[in-house]
Amino acid sequence: MRLDSVIFGGGAAGLWLLDRLSRDGHHVVLLESGALGAGQTIASQGIIHGGMKYSLSGLLTRSAISIREMPAVWRDALLGHATPNLTRTRLRSDCCYLWQTDSFSSRVGMLGARIGLQVKSESIENNERPAALADVFGTVAKLPEQVICPASFMADLANQYRDRILKIDAKSGLKFKLGSPGEVESIRLTSPVDGSKLELQPRQVIFTAGAGNAKLREMVGLSGAVMQRRSLHMVLARGALPVLNGHCVDGAKTRVTITSDVDDEGRTVYQIGGQLAEDGVKLEPLALAERARAELADVLPNLDLADVEWSTYRVDRAEGATGNGSRPDTIQVLCAGNVTTGWPTKLVLAPILSQEIASRASSPYVSAEFDSTPLASWPRPEVASLPWEESDRVWWALPEASFAPVRRAA
Repeated sequence: MRLDSVIFGGGAAGLWLLDRLSRDGHHVVLLESGALGAGQTIASQGIIHGGMKYSLSGLLTRSAISIREMPAVWRDALLGHATPNLTRTRLRSDCCYLWQTDSFSSRVGMLGARIGLQVKSESIENNERPAALADVFGTVAKLPEQVICPASFMADLANQYRDRILKIDAKSGLKFKLGSPGEVESIRLTSPVDGSKLELQPRQVIFTAGAGNAKLREMVGLSGAVMQRRSLHMVLARGALPVLNGHCVDGAKTRVTITSDVDDEGRTVYQIGGQLAEDGVKLEPLALAERARAELADVLPNLDLADVEWSTYRVDRAEGATGNGSRPDTIQVLCAGNVTTGWPTKLVLAPILSQEIASRASSPYVSAEFDSTPLASWPRPEVASLPWEESDRVWWALPEASFAPVRRAA
């Protein structure tokens, strides 16, 4: 089957790019070995950042510059005013809140967060505060940073392009035929369901598989050492909690970033990231849950945590390597032969990565309409479960009188 492009990786970057290339007239398919969004996308908090966390020092950093236009891009797509059409993506919140503690560094960070942004914060009156922030110190600001459900976002795009998305067995059902390192002549697939064969002959091969990019590059004769991983240890809390989406700033850091959703039993679930998740990489799950409870008690006065249950999960942020292992300022794209490798670094930057890769692609060379008939019987990947919906997840109750967890099934 002749194609213009084959994309590996069905996360935010791969699916956004699939939409872009398809709309540009390319004959393109996307290959996914696991569940759509598994890894970084489904584990993300879903915040469409406007650069606040990168400007806490009061300086407009390169990271803040690259990201500050993104809320408008996503907002247009979510409204159906631009492509991709994301009108079926569930919006958790239309905004985030920004608050501080009574420390001097927190007040300085609050000032820095409001300088130089395309997305401007707006101070709100006390009676406009969400319930969770009713008693916090100082100013509470409102940021027009929307929060989406990553699983809904994956399902939205996948449903639009189901005929072009295939599930593959990357371990034993994938072989590349190379003309030379980085020059792919064909891709041979074996169905993980019935053993049927499929050969794809693309002009361009694109890796947007996050952490999987390293292995894929090695399979086509390229170095996998061009990638780095930076780890997070995220916290989940569930119970009768007030809905909250926002950031507590402390100096040049976001002390905690909290997003919320509701589970199948009607409980509010907090995803808690920020500096807590970065520092938590060195902690065991129970110790991190204890730390998170103490942090919430400090940054959200009068929040009732008595009956809250806790869990944690680890996720690696896969990125193009930097000299010192620090966070890249923006997207990374590498080209070798007819292979392109891309990392968006953050969910919100998927549109920029898509634009960059699409701008480098040759014009479509298959003139006929895209015919998905040869793909009709091929298995399709499911959308990954949100972290708190995983069936094997363990939750802890943390009674004040004991540090021993009460283990409960999900």
